[in-house]
Amino acid sequence: MTVEKRHFGYTAQGAEVNCYTLADGGMSVEILSLGGIIRSINIPVSDGVRDIALGFDDVAGYEGQSAFIGALIGRVANRIGRAAFSLNGRKYTLEDNDAGNCLHGGSDGFDKRIWEVSEKPGALWLTLESPDMDGGFPGNLKVDVRYTLKDRALTIEYKAVSDADTPVNLTNHCYFNLAGHGSGGIEDHNIRIFSDCISEINDLLIPTGKSLGVEGTPFDFRESRIIGEGINSDHPQIALGGGYDHNFVLSQLTRRALSPAAVLEYDGVAMTCLTTKPCIQFYSGNFLTGETGKGGAAYLKRNGLCLETQYWPDVVNRIDFPDCTLRKGEIYHHITVYKFDICHKM
Repeated sequence: MTVEKRHFGYTAQGAEVNCYTLADGGMSVEILSLGGIIRSINIPVSDGVRDIALGFDDVAGYEGQSAFIGALIGRVANRIGRAAFSLNGRKYTLEDNDAGNCLHGGSDGFDKRIWEVSEKPGALWLTLESPDMDGGFPGNLKVDVRYTLKDRALTIEYKAVSDADTPVNLTNHCYFNLAGHGSGGIEDHNIRIFSDCISEINDLLIPTGKSLGVEGTPFDFRESRIIGEGINSDHPQIALGGGYDHNFVLSQLTRRALSPAAVLEYDGVAMTCLTTKPCIQFYSGNFLTGETGKGGAAYLKRNGLCLETQYWPDVVNRIDFPDCTLRKGEIYHHITVYKFDICHKM
């Protein structure tokens, strides 16, 4: 893997943003120091190179959107109900940035930060220091994220340590479109998800605590299915999410062996997501609103999808879900891989 660095721009506050291009075996990935953002994923196909990640041409594009496009998410990914939680007998109040909930760490989450970047043999390391009560969360938290690209596999390795007990649930919010980032909807993609149940949600998209079996429902992706078939169903959970915006349970273990979570396929391209996390959020881009992306592409509703490896949403408020608390001095460590296989058509 080779790494090339270039200046990308400045934030509205005047902080410099750099872009790092990882290249290996005809594939390349761009990573920004702003938010640890995956700006592009370029894969070789029969007619050239295809960029299958949504993104923007400048820093202003990222600062002007609220869809978390491409970014690292923390401290706690997904929604925390009522924007509050209790830990060790103390209540912590968070920012309400999502209809009464705290979403993806708030409006000044890890996706908005400038990460310290260092190049090490075979990897790009990003580091962030999150101080005590940052976003309302306790403890001084140090986060290290390592990006590697090898054999057409993008690996994201997460590590974190805190000097006090604190909830941690890190993920990446890359939007994928295997037809190309500006090519329209993802409804004609096929997806397989290695899950027997989802977390039921209420009208605020918060889990009720009940697990729903996928058999006989639009959530049954145990065999590969076209995404659009389920989106157009009348299932009440689809209506609540505006499409797919649901937690698929992969394992009851908080950490498992690196295993397949999902396979996305379209037009001779297959992307396999593997993870050590127990869950994955399949989000079909329901809230994209026409953001102007790379090359002037309009990112309309469902023009990209996310496969966010994670713990359960609102886990901090539920004793019936496995705990996501990182205890003082312990090490948070998870790995997610996006591996690409390309069938060159004759």
